[in-house]
Amino acid sequence: MWSLETLGRTRLSRYFFLRDFMHSEISAFYGIPNIPENPDAVIAAGKALATKLLDPLVETFGPVAIRSGYRAPALNKFGNDNKLNCSRNEVNAASRIWDRRDSEGRMGACATIVIPWFADQYDQGRDWRDLAYWIHDHLPYHEQYFFPKLAALNLTWRENPERRILSYIAPKGTLVPAGKAPDEPPAQRRKRYADFPPFRGITYPPLTAPDRWQRKSINE
Repeated sequence: MWSLETLGRTRLSRYFFLRDFMHSEISAFYGIPNIPENPDAVIAAGKALATKLLDPLVETFGPVAIRSGYRAPALNKFGNDNKLNCSRNEVNAASRIWDRRDSEGRMGACATIVIPWFADQYDQGRDWRDLAYWIHDHLPYHEQYFFPKLAALNLTWRENPERRILSYIAPKGTLVPAGKAPDEPPAQRRKRYADFPPFRGITYPPLTAPDRWQRKSINE
């Protein structure tokens, strides 16, 4: 227990600790521990997800709510076997299962997030594709998968990303296929999110001590 508590204190980025991604309703309800098989691999993948994708979202839009994140292989298998909305372990490698590489040997990590700034606008009828295209044009994501409640999305980082966008919100299905350019040209996409806050990223020096992380503002 103490080792797990210590692991949870691992800082992944300016804004996120590993513990932020460890909660699981399946784990809590069924009493199945959500303990990594390979903590070092989990930390490495989690740092990439947090620094490359999540920190820039916080810098730009404010707080980002983590709905779910890491899932241990045994926990994920239980969820799949019991039809609890978990894909097979082979599918979730380098996605929910951060400490297993995918079939191509790529490291990756996924988290389900909600951006309250955008969720409020979505509740008033804003198109989810405005956010999807903003992420596509600003962040090195592997996959986005949107859901109707709160415009939540599964956001995945992976080595050698395929950059695909899918959704359960109308228009359902694939918005941007893997490795393809969006149907909407850049100028049309920029009009969608012209009222978004200016993009703000973070530069990470070689020694990424928290007090040395610096903000970088990019106005487009």
